[in-house]
Amino acid sequence: MAAKQFEELEIWKLARNLTGRVYRLTGTGRFAQDYGLCNQIQRASVSVMSNIAEGYERGGNRAFLQFLAIAKGSCGEVRCQLYVALDQGHLDRRAAEPLIDQHKKLSIMIYNFMEHLKESKFKGHKYKPRKADPKLEEFDALLQKHLQGKV
Repeated sequence: MAAKQFEELEIWKLARNLTGRVYRLTGTGRFAQDYGLCNQIQRASVSVMSNIAEGYERGGNRAFLQFLAIAKGSCGEVRCQLYVALDQGHLDRRAAEPLIDQHKKLSIMIYNFMEHLKESKFKGHKYKPRKADPKLEEFDALLQKHLQGKV
């Protein structure tokens, strides 16, 4: 069954969960005092879920794929910043490694979803042919007759 809203996408649900974990982790201890890194990792984490949502709402596969690529990039950025936090002593390995692993998993899920969309016959509502409106067709025909001087 296709998702009718971005909130139904498993990649968005995981991104949301991980964003909550990033916020909890960055809100305490030494990490919270490193304002630059704290702000950057929070923004990157929010970017993952936001780009999934924005791409979905665009309604076409090409735009969705572009936003998923950005989300995947932001996912890598979060992982990189978690390594910085680990190296700076803001996190211990027990806290950092599971979060890094979950972001790797999310990155793979986004990639797999992108590959699925590339092969999908569904191209989004922007690409679906619109049903002709009989009243508009009648109006267009009458307009054409008028322009040709037949009415």
